[in-house]
Amino acid sequence: MSWFIKKSSPIKPAKEKKSAIPEGLWDKCLGCKEIIYRQELKRNNNVCPKCDYHFRVSPEERLALLFDEGAFELLFDDVQPLDPLSFKAAKAYKDQLKKQADLKKVQEAVWVAKGKLGKSSAVISVMDFSFLGGSMGSVVGEKLTRGIELATEEGLAVIIFSCSGGARMMEGAISLMQMAKISAALARLAEKQLPFISVLTDPTTGGVTASYAMLGDINIAEPKALIGFAGPRVIQQTIRQELPPGFQRSEFLLEHGMLDAIVTRGEMRDKLIKYLTFFSGTSKN
Repeated sequence: MSWFIKKSSPIKPAKEKKSAIPEGLWDKCLGCKEIIYRQELKRNNNVCPKCDYHFRVSPEERLALLFDEGAFELLFDDVQPLDPLSFKAAKAYKDQLKKQADLKKVQEAVWVAKGKLGKSSAVISVMDFSFLGGSMGSVVGEKLTRGIELATEEGLAVIIFSCSGGARMMEGAISLMQMAKISAALARLAEKQLPFISVLTDPTTGGVTASYAMLGDINIAEPKALIGFAGPRVIQQTIRQELPPGFQRSEFLLEHGMLDAIVTRGEMRDKLIKYLTFFSGTSKN
């Protein structure tokens, strides 16, 4: 019965090649939870094309979107942080600063730049949430103040994009002093009748909201940005009441008179040029 003996076939089936999907091609939207092709997201200014959720963008990307031809001059990058209190907790402050330095983040938590925006020149500052949560330490206060003072001397408008968790408590009272320092510089800018436009992005909280972020001649925000002093959970636990839907989001603040407008990222440059034209007195409307 040897004809029933199964012999191995000399023909071997070809091995199926598994198609590998390269990493970093897709992002998950935090708004609608949909998966988005990263290149499509980038083409749309890092705004979800399905639900209009605004992803955070780096200061460099934002400045390039705003200034004419993406050209600008960075200012005050020689101002670097210290550890005045030798602060230590779960992590030592000096170790956190060293880690940021190793990542080549020489601009600290705020980028200050000067350039052309339409027919106007302006000093634009953009906070960087990736640097210790965009916290406002002595360097943030110094760079913002220097930018405002430069604008005051040269007769320029000031635009600040806020994105921060609040004061940097590793610097204690020195951090809190920046609130008054920046606000005082803005008061001197106002005396010269020069405009300050405050743009609040997600999130803008703590001492930043409690000071310069709400002092603009015009206060605008990106859609659905979290804006407030204390976080919603802290407030709810304190007052022991349910908070209204959308509490502390841009749309809620606009409805209750805390903002002048909500502007999408795609419209931001044109809107800012329109505001600066109005302030310069050249508007025909």
